[in-house]
Amino acid sequence: MKKIYLFLIFFLFLFSSFNLYYKIFKQKEYYEKSYNEKTNIYVTSFSRPRGRILDIKGRILVDNVGVKTIVYRKVNDVTTEEEIKIASQLAKILSFKEKVSLTNLKKFWLITHQDEAKKLITEEEYDLYEKRKLNSQDIYLLKLDRISEKELAIFSEEDKVTAYIYSLMNKGYYYDAKQIKFEVTDEEYAQILEAKIQGITSEMAFIRDYPYGSTLRSLFGSVGSIPKELENEYKTLGYSLDDLVGISYLEKEYDFYLRGEKDIYKVLPDGTLKLEHQGKRGNDLVLSIDIDMQLEIEKIVKEKILEGKKLKNTEYYQGSYVIVGDPLNGSIKSIVGLKLIKNNVFKNVESDVIHLSFTAGSIVKGASMAMAYQQNLVDVGKKIKDSCVKLYLVPEKCSYKSLGYIDDITALKTSSNYYQFLLAIKLAGYSYAPNLKMKVSEKEFNIYRDTFAHFGLGVKTGIDLPNEQTGIKGTTIAPDLLLNFAIGQYDTYTPLSLLQYINTIYNNGVRYRLSLMEKIVDNEENTILENPHEVLSTFSLDTTYFERIKTGFYEVINGGTGSGYVDPSFKAAGKTGTSETIYDSDGDGVGDVSTINNTFAMYAPFDDAKYSMVVVSPNVSHYNGITNYFAYINRYISKAVSDYLFQKEQTT
Repeated sequence: MKKIYLFLIFFLFLFSSFNLYYKIFKQKEYYEKSYNEKTNIYVTSFSRPRGRILDIKGRILVDNVGVKTIVYRKVNDVTTEEEIKIASQLAKILSFKEKVSLTNLKKFWLITHQDEAKKLITEEEYDLYEKRKLNSQDIYLLKLDRISEKELAIFSEEDKVTAYIYSLMNKGYYYDAKQIKFEVTDEEYAQILEAKIQGITSEMAFIRDYPYGSTLRSLFGSVGSIPKELENEYKTLGYSLDDLVGISYLEKEYDFYLRGEKDIYKVLPDGTLKLEHQGKRGNDLVLSIDIDMQLEIEKIVKEKILEGKKLKNTEYYQGSYVIVGDPLNGSIKSIVGLKLIKNNVFKNVESDVIHLSFTAGSIVKGASMAMAYQQNLVDVGKKIKDSCVKLYLVPEKCSYKSLGYIDDITALKTSSNYYQFLLAIKLAGYSYAPNLKMKVSEKEFNIYRDTFAHFGLGVKTGIDLPNEQTGIKGTTIAPDLLLNFAIGQYDTYTPLSLLQYINTIYNNGVRYRLSLMEKIVDNEENTILENPHEVLSTFSLDTTYFERIKTGFYEVINGGTGSGYVDPSFKAAGKTGTSETIYDSDGDGVGDVSTINNTFAMYAPFDDAKYSMVVVSPNVSHYNGITNYFAYINRYISKAVSDYLFQKEQTT
C-alpha cells in the first residue's frame, strides 16, 4: 500500500511539473508572438495570379498576364512631409498620361502652403469658428473654394505630377495597397527598384488574358475591387479590402478557389520590404466545356444566321442560342449565343441564356403530358379526332392544322394543341362542349407550374453562375390562359431551363443541377473538388408513362414536326416549339410587332444519349399582313450542329 501511495505522489509531481512547464512555455510563446505583432509590420503583395480557367481537355480559356506596377503602402507614423517627399521622388522617375484634377491640386496647395492658406479665411469667419457656428470642415471648404489660378500658377509640371501621385497615395483606406502606376516601362521599373523609396515596391500585377477572344467571355465574368456594400461580408471570409475579386459570372462563383495567395513582406526599419512568405497562383477551374466543340458550333451558328437573314420575314431576327449538354448528369459542353450587329459583325451573348426568357411554345408539351398522366387525365392509347376548342366569349383555338385521329403519343408527334386543350379542360373538372362556360382558379395553374418546376421550367436550374433568372410568370387567371399555358404560350422560360427540361425527360423525371464546373485542381494538378452532379428533384411518375412521352418525342424527329432537324440515323428524340410574342421594333420600350419564336430540344441516341441540345431563335418571322412565310432557321441550325456532333462522335 505504501508503494502505491509513493507512486501516486510521484505521478502527481510529474503531472504538476509538466503542466507548469507547459504553461510557462505557452506563455513565452504567446508573449513572443504578441511582441512580434507589435514590433513587426507585415504587408502583402498587390496581387498574385488567379487560377486559370481550362476546358475539359485542359486547354487554357482564361490565363494571366503579368504587368509591372508601382505600389505604395503606408508605413506606421509616416508624416505628410515624408509622403510629399516620396511623391516628389516618384515624380522624377514616372511619367503619366493622366493629369491631377483641379480639386486634388487645390488640396495639395493647402497642404504645402498652410500659412498662405490661413489668409484665405476672414477674421469674422475665424470668429464664427471660435463660437462653433462654423466647423473645421466648413473652414476647409471655404479655403478650397477660394484658391485661385494665381495661387496654383506657382506649380511646375513636376509639382503637378507630385500632386497627382500624392492623391493616389492617399486614396482609399489607410492600409490599402495603393496602385501608383500600372504598366510601367522597363526603365521606370529598374529605377524604382534602385531608388529604394520608403513604402514603394515594384510589383507584378496580374490581369486576365483570353486566348480565344470573345468566345465565352460573357460567362467568364470580370475581376475588380470589392464592392463597398459587400466589404463586411468579404472581410468575414478572410479577404483584405484591397483584394481584387471576381465580381461576375464564373469569376465570382469560384472566386474562393481562383484567388491567389499573396506574398507576405516584412517592413524593415528603412521602409523597404523583405519577402517573408512566397505566395502562389490560385487553383484552376476546369470546365465541362469542350472548346473545339464551342468554336465549331459558333462557326455553324454564324453561317446559319447570315443565311437566315437572306430569307423573307426575318427583319427582326437578330441571332440564336445553342446549348449542348450531357443529359446523364447536367454538365454543359457548349453554350453559344450570337447576335448579329451589322453586316458580318457578331456579338457573343452567351450570358443571355440565364437572363433572357421567351415564350417557348409546344416544346413544353412533354411536361404538360407528365402532369396529365400523373393526374389520371389521359385515356392512354385512345384515338380522338383533332379539332378546335371554342370557349364562351373566347375566339376558337386550334392546332396549326387538322391532324386527323391522334392519341397521347401521336398528339406529341404532330404537336396537337387540341389534345392539350382537352386535358387542361379536364383538369379544371369539365368535359368539353362548344361555347363551354368554364371557371378556373389559381389551383389549376399551380398544378401545371408545380409539374413544370420538376422539369426545370420556371425555376432555377442551379447552374453555377450568379443571378440566374427564372422567366416571367403570368398573373392573370382565366380559362383561355390555362389552355395557353398547356401549350407554352403563357409563362416564359430561359434557354438554359429548356436544356434541363429535355434532360429530365430523358432521365425519367430525375432533374440534375446544370453545371459548367468539372473540377477544381491545385497548382500540382491535384483534384481538390469534383462536380457532385447533384439531383435537384424527382418527378414521381410511372416509367411506363415516361416511355410514352419519350416515344412521342422520338416520333417528333422521325416523321413528326421535327423532321429534318436531326439525321434519322442518329436516333434522336425531341420536341419543336413555335410561339407568338410582341417585339419592340423601335426601341421605345413598348412592343409593337407580333413576331414568332422558334425553339427545339433533343437528345440522342434515343436509348443511350450522348448529347442533349437546345436551339432557340427569337423573332424568326412576323405577321406583316402580306406573307406568312416562315424561315426554318432553327431546323437549319439544329441539323448542322447535330451532324457535327455525331460525325465527331463517330470519329473519336
